[in-house]
Amino acid sequence: MTPAPAREPADRATVITLGVAAVFAAGVAFAVAFITSFTHRELPPWGLLGGIAVVLALVAAFRLVFDSRVIAAAGVVGVVAAIALLMLPGAGGSLVVLDDAFGWVWALVPTLGGATIAAWPRRRMES
Repeated sequence: MTPAPAREPADRATVITLGVAAVFAAGVAFAVAFITSFTHRELPPWGLLGGIAVVLALVAAFRLVFDSRVIAAAGVVGVVAAIALLMLPGAGGSLVVLDDAFGWVWALVPTLGGATIAAWPRRRMES
């Protein structure tokens, strides 16, 4: 058996570019999930379904546009961070994401769906 060819080390500029893109993706996903967290309870169940669709479409776009899964994973981290932040009680004790069915669906579906999208293998291009 022939050994697998060694992977070429990524040059420094590629790693820095990937890091900057991951931070940008996490920030954009955080902003989108933050905004949709406020609207997920509007017009039940359509607000919830629309928010989930928007968040998952954003993560899917990151996965389709960029070659690396790191960008999509960073987007999922941004989504989870925004939802987790808004599940905590505010200064006055108010909550945005409540402990009910809508809150649990909002917390779990974007997280699990986003993780699935980020982990999904890329389709090989036929030549």
